Amino acid sequence: MVVFACAGCGAVMTARLSRVALPDHSGQKYGHGLLPGLLEPGTYAVDTGDGRPWRPLQPEPEEHGVRLQTYCITGPPNRIGIAPGDVRGTVFIPERLGGCCCGWDGQYGPNLACAGCGRPVATRVDDCGFWQVVWLEPDSVRPVAVDGPVQRVMDWEELPSTPPVDQRGFWSPPWEAAVAVALAHLLVVSGGKRVSVPEGPVAEAFRRAIDSLLPPGPPERHLVLAGPGLSADITDIALVPRHPQTGEVWPCDAGAVVPLAADVWTYMAFNDDRRLVPAAYGMPADVRRDDPPPLLPHSLFSPDGRVFLSALERLAAVRQPWLRRIYDRVKAHPGMDPF
Repeated sequence: MVVFACAGCGAVMTARLSRVALPDHSGQKYGHGLLPGLLEPGTYAVDTGDGRPWRPLQPEPEEHGVRLQTYCITGPPNRIGIAPGDVRGTVFIPERLGGCCCGWDGQYGPNLACAGCGRPVATRVDDCGFWQVVWLEPDSVRPVAVDGPVQRVMDWEELPSTPPVDQRGFWSPPWEAAVAVALAHLLVVSGGKRVSVPEGPVAEAFRRAIDSLLPPGPPERHLVLAGPGLSADITDIALVPRHPQTGEVWPCDAGAVVPLAADVWTYMAFNDDRRLVPAAYGMPADVRRDDPPPLLPHSLFSPDGRVFLSALERLAAVRQPWLRRIYDRVKAHPGMDPF
């Protein structure tokens, strides 16, 4: 376990934390309501950055020989995300808290300073539409190893499961983000060829996107679910889980692998949302009461377009002309089908 301390004065900035993988929805903006925390208390994740290997970042602008400091809510590489309740020994920086709606979105740069030395150390994000998180600045804090219980890494057979639809009948935002990231990887390994997908939740999540983004015609590639508890005999493209703690991708011998967030993969692999056909003479009222039908969404599934573009930007393969054309088309028309 570690705590993070101020790089200036050494004061402890956090509770004791264990590392987990960065969730796919870490950079997602969803709706206008207040969203819950991005990370569980007692955990931290590192965002390796929004680096785009296919396009160099623009230098900071200069006016009259003075370099202007600019900020973006995506922040610098290697920021450390933690739950807001795990922050210690910080104070707000008042001049960096304006211009938001129901909270702070971090657009003015680090808004938390070390209470001891005043060094800006972190950015709290809790505005409407953002997953609540505190991002520690990588150059302003340093990890310090501490004694504590060793985090138990769950077995592959213990992977969590998240349903795709909430109680209101809306698609889950983490699902929309996770499928968007997997879709970016699927396009890369497809090589621009048509891909078939298995019926059920995989088809519901991916088929409309494949129809919209890849050329028509008979499938030349085939996507199949693979992972713990399923057959390992995959010869083409395997849709496999990514471990929520380690970030490790399920190992298999498929021709190509597409990683998917573990909780989404588990639901796709092992949940059956088909409605039961009523038995003869109707189902008894008490049985119907205790076994309600699965929640069904009000609309077709749509991956998160902004998360999809961000995921593509991180993949060097987007330099390929056919994939760059898809990227440019989605960016120019963010509301296009299937987004």
